Amino acid sequence: MEVVILNDILIIFALSIGVLLVCHRLRIPATVGLLLTGILAGPHGLKLVRAVHEVEVLAEIGVLLLLFTIGMEFSLTTLAKLKKTVLLGGSLQVVLTCVAVLLLTRPFVATWGQAIFLGFLAALSSTAIVLKLLQERGEVDSPHGNTSLAILIYQDIIIVPMVLFTPLLAGAVQNVAGTLALMLAKGAGIILFVIVSARYLVPKLLYHVARTRIPELFLATLLVICLAVVWLTSSLGLSLALGAFLAGLIVSESEYSHQALGNIIPFRDVFTSFFFVSIGMLLDLGFCIQEPLLITGAALGVFLLKSFVAALVALLVGLPLRTAVLVGLSLGQLGEFSFILSKEGLSHGLLAGNAYQIFLAVAILTMAATPFIVRYSARIADRIMKLPFPDRMKTRCVSCAVDAGPGPLEEHLIIVGFGLTGRNLAEAAKAAGIPYTVTEMNVDTVRAQRAKGEPIFLGDATQDAVLRHARIHQARVVAVAINDPTATRRITAVVRRLNPKVFIIVRTRYVIEVEPLYRMGANMVIPEEYETSVEIFTRVLAEYEIPPEEINRFADQVREAGYRMFRSSSRDW
Repeated sequence: MEVVILNDILIIFALSIGVLLVCHRLRIPATVGLLLTGILAGPHGLKLVRAVHEVEVLAEIGVLLLLFTIGMEFSLTTLAKLKKTVLLGGSLQVVLTCVAVLLLTRPFVATWGQAIFLGFLAALSSTAIVLKLLQERGEVDSPHGNTSLAILIYQDIIIVPMVLFTPLLAGAVQNVAGTLALMLAKGAGIILFVIVSARYLVPKLLYHVARTRIPELFLATLLVICLAVVWLTSSLGLSLALGAFLAGLIVSESEYSHQALGNIIPFRDVFTSFFFVSIGMLLDLGFCIQEPLLITGAALGVFLLKSFVAALVALLVGLPLRTAVLVGLSLGQLGEFSFILSKEGLSHGLLAGNAYQIFLAVAILTMAATPFIVRYSARIADRIMKLPFPDRMKTRCVSCAVDAGPGPLEEHLIIVGFGLTGRNLAEAAKAAGIPYTVTEMNVDTVRAQRAKGEPIFLGDATQDAVLRHARIHQARVVAVAINDPTATRRITAVVRRLNPKVFIIVRTRYVIEVEPLYRMGANMVIPEEYETSVEIFTRVLAEYEIPPEEINRFADQVREAGYRMFRSSSRDW
């Protein structure tokens, strides 16, 4: 048996290397590549792997380590300060998706419990895929990126009570009221244990272990903490997944949480790979070939339903239509935690026969389609914006008098985005007596800053109506300082079309974005990547005691040559 499992592990990793290289060329996430590896190697594919049960055991370890690290990435303090987008947006997305799936599937399943469980499965999206795509596109800090991540964070947390309620949905418990009361009592005890351990026990233990400076001892201590809490929750009749998540929460409260996370992540990645491979092994390709229309229709229906609900939630929390569409398209897939939950449902009879195979196929298809859909999401959103929706829904422009302080609102400055750059620019304009107004898409920021007297209003600056509200035709300068590259280019083009004479200065993150922005009509583009490099070499020269005037002269030469190069590489607008 040892030789069999060794051979199978070798086959899995060797095959995954080839599949992941192909997926990388096609810009398909590694998670999908691992699922495809399992499909190819499994009993329904090429039948290369025989020790399927042993692989599933390794996959269970991967699930525990995944939830352990998820818990470490949060903290009790963070969970107590979850923002409105997480609580309101996440709750609405999960509840509305569950209700919609419940109503649509109830006529086709035997019990209400099965219909509710299908809603649970559909409500979860892929944190791994969406986060990776947002990072690659530089959109993590954009409005749609922030909203998508907030909803995903809520989903990562809500998976725990979903797992706990699965036996109740299956009717495996006779005395529901008594079971709920007992579960709440156990939950209260577990919460008390977590608080005491996180505040007093674990930090002291990790302190003494860290003092030894023995990496092996530190890692062993982390694994013992994780397995001990998992054993405790299992002994109380609660899930192993809950124990792993709580163990991560306990460790997260210590000052060694970042070191702990760094030590665990390599093990998590290896064992989580087995989890996705094992899921792929379960998919029956023969069934997919027999029912292509059913599977394709179900995958399309799930993606459209989830995208619609997520977009609706984004609208309800105050985002404009274009941003809401981007959020919806980002969250249309099923997620990795759906697989974890599906195994619980399978063991309790909530997914039987073809239902489980349909779920697996739909999950893999929607996850594989997500990178391609997100790639064209901006174009899709622009097409949708041309439909006859109300202007208020498109722009989210709050009709309010723009107070620019002393003097008329002419020859004024328009600041797009009120992050760190926007705030500093507003302070400088205020000190210099320059009239200005600000457009911002964060509702809470607008409310807080207007209370302080800032001339700021809520609106999507990609829309003509919002810029007209800011009196674009009378403006002298427009400064674009947001973190969404796609929206930045669109705003630049719209501003130039509405006012051919206005001076447009744009802050961007990477040098590669400079040329497209000049083509869109920007007068000056400031790439953070380039300015950071200049700042670094000036600090290095200062450490070598080069005279300040020499450093400044060299920096000016580099800037002049660099920006002349950027400008000459693009066409005049």
